[in-house]
Amino acid sequence: MANLDWSQCSAVESVPGKVGGAWVFRDTRMPVKLVFENLEDGMSIEEITEQYDVTQEQVKAVIDFAARSLDMVTV
Repeated sequence: MANLDWSQCSAVESVPGKVGGAWVFRDTRMPVKLVFENLEDGMSIEEITEQYDVTQEQVKAVIDFAARSLDMVTV
């Protein structure tokens, strides 16, 4: 995954000492990268939200942020 500036995405946070400082969904311990790994493995957004403690809105916010960020990189 591209090196995105996740600090600009309000759906996530990075807290030193929490999951090693990885970017996680706000108020959770679920790393953002798991969304992309699971999507790559063929899971749907609905399956991800059933398996992990995140909402569809959170997952969509992360996907939308990544898509917008990547669009800016390729322009």
